[in-house]
Amino acid sequence: MRHQLPISALLLVALSFSAATAQVASHAPTGVSTAAANTTAAQASPAQVSVPQVSDKPVARVNGAVLTDRDLLREMYAIFPYAQQHNGFPKAQEAAIRQGALEMIVFEELVYQEAVRRKLTVSPEELNRAEANFRKQFNSPDQYQQYLQAEMHGSEQQLRQQMRRSLLIEQVLKSDVENRSAVSLAEVKAYYDKNPARFEQPESFSFQSISVMPPLKPTAAQAKEAQKRAEDASRQAKAAKSYQDFGLLAEKISEDDFRVNMGDHNVVEREKLPPEIVKVLLAMQPGQISGLIQIESAYTIIRLNVHNTARKRGLEEVKADLKVELQKSKYEKLRSNLAKQLRAKAKIEVG
Repeated sequence: MRHQLPISALLLVALSFSAATAQVASHAPTGVSTAAANTTAAQASPAQVSVPQVSDKPVARVNGAVLTDRDLLREMYAIFPYAQQHNGFPKAQEAAIRQGALEMIVFEELVYQEAVRRKLTVSPEELNRAEANFRKQFNSPDQYQQYLQAEMHGSEQQLRQQMRRSLLIEQVLKSDVENRSAVSLAEVKAYYDKNPARFEQPESFSFQSISVMPPLKPTAAQAKEAQKRAEDASRQAKAAKSYQDFGLLAEKISEDDFRVNMGDHNVVEREKLPPEIVKVLLAMQPGQISGLIQIESAYTIIRLNVHNTARKRGLEEVKADLKVELQKSKYEKLRSNLAKQLRAKAKIEVG
């Protein structure tokens, strides 16, 4: 289980260093959907984007240690690197991103202070290695110097202090969260055995369609014209020899929403399909193409690709993905518990 280090987050505040940010993953803080925010940003106009300003003013104090808006902005970019391409954060998402970032920098400071309390150390060799790896993320020495001037007031010593802090945070998270979040195959099997219904796979079909869709209440002339088009589509569909042939025809003549995906519905559970369609599918073999199926005023032609009978997925089939899922859940619980424990004995002032 990986988690983002503040070392990586150091890169994200410098808007010109987008190449370095591509390798950074998020903590996924509470209340922030990065994928949704990215979509929003891609569609946002300049008027819908908030451009952050940095003045190094305090945004929080954790047991007396001051966290500034610069620290906050670094984490906001770590959560939402897409903001660099749009020169700011979408206003609709900014409050949630800011809150998530604030929670994260407070958490990191609490973890750092815990590392200091435990008297953890970072060896010179480890620090040198981290610095060397950090430098490699820049495209040139000049870009590195630009970053150093913009973010560390030109001080390599300050950068090394930030890296040392990050490595100490890493040590605590690794010992208290990552190492303890390991999931054994016995735990996976126990979960599998206790939740049999979850692994039941219902009967389903994978198929393509070509549809003729007249108005909801067609006139007699419209209904006749639709039938003629449907019969012509059926003749063409019958000549299709493969998934590709049928799909290309669907893209060309079908009037349903699946035409943009070669008419492919992917996998659909039996209970989610109209009875008329199920009846036809049950009588078909993979690769066969149906005749015209009329449902009210619409006509559909289907090609069956796969008929999946109801079954229970075996442990061997699901154990790899299930192990990752259980480990992620365990990791998040451990991290949340650590945050609660550290907050319980801390003095935190926000604002």
